[in-house]
Amino acid sequence: MNIKHLSIIALALVMTACSKKVTQTTGIDLTNLDTTAIPQNDFYQFACGGWMEKHPLTAEYSRFGSFDKLAEDNRKQLNGLIEELAQQPNKTQGSIEQKIGDLYNLAMDSARLNAEGYQPIQATLAKIGALTDKAQLATLLPELYLNGEGGSFFYVYVDADAKNSSMNLLQTYQGGYALGEREYYLDNDEHTTEIRAKYQEHIAKMFELCGFTPEQAKNNAAAVLRIETRLATAAFDNVTLRDPQLNYNKMSMADLKALVPQIDWDTYWNGLGILSDEISVGQIKHLQEVGKIIESEPLSDIVAYLQWQTIDGAASYLSDELSAQNFEFYGKVLSGKEAQAPRWKRAVDVVNGTLGEAVGQMYVAKYFPPEAKQRMLDLVKNLQISLGERIQNLEWMGDTTKARAQEKLNAFYVKIGYPDKWRDYTALEINPSESYYANLKHASRFENEYGFSFVNKPVDKDRWYMTPQTVNAYYNPSTNEICFPAGILQYPFFDMNADDAFNYGAIGVVIGHEMTHGFDDQGCQFDKDGNLHNWWTAEDKANFDARTKVMADYFDAIEVAPGVHANGRFTLGENIADHGGLQVSYQAFKNATKEAPLDTVDGFSPEQRFFLAYANVWAGNIRPEEILVRTKGDPHSLGRWRVNGALPHINAWYEAFGVTEESPMYVAPENRVSIW
Repeated sequence: MNIKHLSIIALALVMTACSKKVTQTTGIDLTNLDTTAIPQNDFYQFACGGWMEKHPLTAEYSRFGSFDKLAEDNRKQLNGLIEELAQQPNKTQGSIEQKIGDLYNLAMDSARLNAEGYQPIQATLAKIGALTDKAQLATLLPELYLNGEGGSFFYVYVDADAKNSSMNLLQTYQGGYALGEREYYLDNDEHTTEIRAKYQEHIAKMFELCGFTPEQAKNNAAAVLRIETRLATAAFDNVTLRDPQLNYNKMSMADLKALVPQIDWDTYWNGLGILSDEISVGQIKHLQEVGKIIESEPLSDIVAYLQWQTIDGAASYLSDELSAQNFEFYGKVLSGKEAQAPRWKRAVDVVNGTLGEAVGQMYVAKYFPPEAKQRMLDLVKNLQISLGERIQNLEWMGDTTKARAQEKLNAFYVKIGYPDKWRDYTALEINPSESYYANLKHASRFENEYGFSFVNKPVDKDRWYMTPQTVNAYYNPSTNEICFPAGILQYPFFDMNADDAFNYGAIGVVIGHEMTHGFDDQGCQFDKDGNLHNWWTAEDKANFDARTKVMADYFDAIEVAPGVHANGRFTLGENIADHGGLQVSYQAFKNATKEAPLDTVDGFSPEQRFFLAYANVWAGNIRPEEILVRTKGDPHSLGRWRVNGALPHINAWYEAFGVTEESPMYVAPENRVSIW
């Protein structure tokens, strides 16, 4: 599912010029600027340097930016709501209040967690260790998978059929390697080699903390790394994963059995409670490698691998000793963090992730006015009009493709704030007499069974893929929808007291970003109904590909750390969306202020304030280790380059700040990206 990160929209006012509109502020916080920097030379430092100085990285963060600041503010609001329920006595068993309150209290009970140690996973480790025959895996793997205890050589999920978007389809996706990115297993530069060595040491330490002898732990760690390396070697890289055609392989169950005969699929699907005649195998080579691993690896090593998955997945929810060692590797070594987040933050995040829409219902009732939804719909419509105008004026696209692009744009399904229908959590059991981890197993099973319940059913276009309190937004190509949760509809992304220069530069660009995802290198392959179907003429698609290559090549050349370059093809979709968002929103801004131009304030013209507002969305500090992590695994460019890499391709930015050929950021007009 192609859900995109980023974006935002505003708490509520329509950003069209209207006769009764009263401008109160510019929305620009001048203390966010670094006026010692030259905007034409380093616009990110000029626009965000003051913000970065005011918000130095604290020990718990490897990156902290405007998004993180708003997420922190939201987390405090959620904590207030959750703690109020947690402190209520005599809550009705089975009520939402009981489930939220008791889960939070379980997460906060450090004395109990430390007394239990690794006991909550002991039975699972023993059950895995009792395997005597590989044939038993077909029964054990789905049980572990449902409970969130591992068993995931690969992932199973249900989502819209990419070529029949009105129906849901059972699908698989590569996985099974805890480092997340295949490059950590395959690259041989000094940094990555060191990460692998420390990862193997970490695995051994965790096994020892769970009662294994040092010799067993060392042998298990070697087995785990070998199996995970095999899985990673067979996996697609992140660029190939962006090709929807290569990741769509629909087949019958009979074909699946022939493809990977080492797994008893009838028993496996029965264990997951899934009945289906069809499946799309996302990455065929990877799934075949799973079969080969089961066939060729010693049972004892497969046991070690599955036990590791259980330990690794549970560590954050067990004793402080296990949680600390888990953080030592994933937090400190991998990302450069210095300290774990406070327990209350981790507890809020777990409750929020487990009962998200129930928490969200409380959140919007207190913090998001219902009337904001309609105002936001009007705002999105305003940006749609601007994008439609730009499509119509494209010189490189023919009339036939333009007409289909307009049809897709007009078919956008828009979601604002929160769902019209809330999710039912009746079947989720939270029992305070059981361990924290046992309750999270209940939650995992509840969530998996919920997801699998959609198999072979019509797609529910009203289903949300983010909770209302999420500081994020997305575009989903299979439903052709853009979604802006309530949690992100706040300053600094929107200020109802600020003028249009600010709001179009911040919120407007983000709305345009999500819209442009419908026409990025992935989104453009899906038609107005969300089907993976070519709607382009051959000439127009060739023109589009040539223009997107300019952007990919430009970002490939950016050095994000000494000797480390950005991956322009991996980040292409997000970079296209940033570019389109800027172009679309700037045009909408000029349209909205045409009859009543804004004044220069604090020495900045309205055009300059537009770009300052945009840059402040990406203000942030980041550790060197996290730069490397995100360059390997994040489809978004780093915040600095979402500004300094995007603006050199926007003609209006040159005009606003008088950028000339002498500027290090200057790109000759003939070399600039020009797509939407």
